[in-house]
Amino acid sequence: MRVKEFVSHNFRHFNARALRCAAEDYVQLLESGGKMMVTLAGAMSTAELGKTLAPMIRQGYVTAISCTGANLEEDLFAAVAHDEYAVIPNYRDLTPRDEADLLDRGMNRVTDTCIPETEAMRKVESYITPLWELTNDKGESRFPHEHIYDVVLNPDFQREFQIPREHSWVLAAAEKNIPLFVPGWEDSTLGNFFVSQVINKSLRAQSMKSGVQYMEHLVHWYREIVQQHRLGFFQIGGGIAGDFPICAVPLITQDLKQDVPLWNYFCQITDAQESYGGYSGALPNEKITWGKLSMDTPKHVIHSDATIVAPLVFAYVLEHFEEQARISDRVRELATAE
Repeated sequence: MRVKEFVSHNFRHFNARALRCAAEDYVQLLESGGKMMVTLAGAMSTAELGKTLAPMIRQGYVTAISCTGANLEEDLFAAVAHDEYAVIPNYRDLTPRDEADLLDRGMNRVTDTCIPETEAMRKVESYITPLWELTNDKGESRFPHEHIYDVVLNPDFQREFQIPREHSWVLAAAEKNIPLFVPGWEDSTLGNFFVSQVINKSLRAQSMKSGVQYMEHLVHWYREIVQQHRLGFFQIGGGIAGDFPICAVPLITQDLKQDVPLWNYFCQITDAQESYGGYSGALPNEKITWGKLSMDTPKHVIHSDATIVAPLVFAYVLEHFEEQARISDRVRELATAE
């Protein structure tokens, strides 16, 4: 039984039903000519979401991505150091001494997975630092993801891949040149590397575009795309990756005083609960009061683990359109035979 069939048959109630309905509405948005922005919080790249996200990008089912700096870089870390990663199934049992031993080994832990400092982070640094220096020396300014795109498209870098090329979502995004928005990039590992060089006076801070320029770019992109397409918002986790882009609409309508359609689809996968003032767990209806969603926007919240749910939704969408393509091919074959 394929994923779509399994979900359609078994996911009938509660959180399972929320997942199925979110996937169905995702498909409906695309079939009506709409586009989807995906936002990535947490450590989805280390969770190897690229296995399903990359084909979604390549097939055009993801039009833009807003992500943390960690997700942007960790896809590259895994690409060139996957075989050196360490998985610790009993990570909940680690003592402070065990954690210190991992530090001494240069292993940076993300839940049950350890990223090796030398093989992953410093290797990527060796490729990206010359690009930073070149931009700096030219007196230019670029976005963080533009340097990342140059790195992942570099044939020398690709020869170091330890994963299949089709599993890297950043490579897929770079090849399609889809818009990326990376708010708060400075708190990532590569962001820390860059800031250290600014402090050491080897790079100018102005050579790296940051949040203000990203928001300006996002506003221009949003206004352009909604002239022709309905636009949906698929949020994985909470935090700045989602908070940043969803604010583009009230910025346009309330601050710039310009009319644009609101987001036409909303789904969030989260384990956060609604609380007193907490935003990551806020229910979608609250976003109506901020001018982000309308009363009629399809709204979904899936309270679950995104590492489980997101691949299922993406697999559902991919299989749906694969089925449609097979049906179309069969119809053409029969028409030709006649």
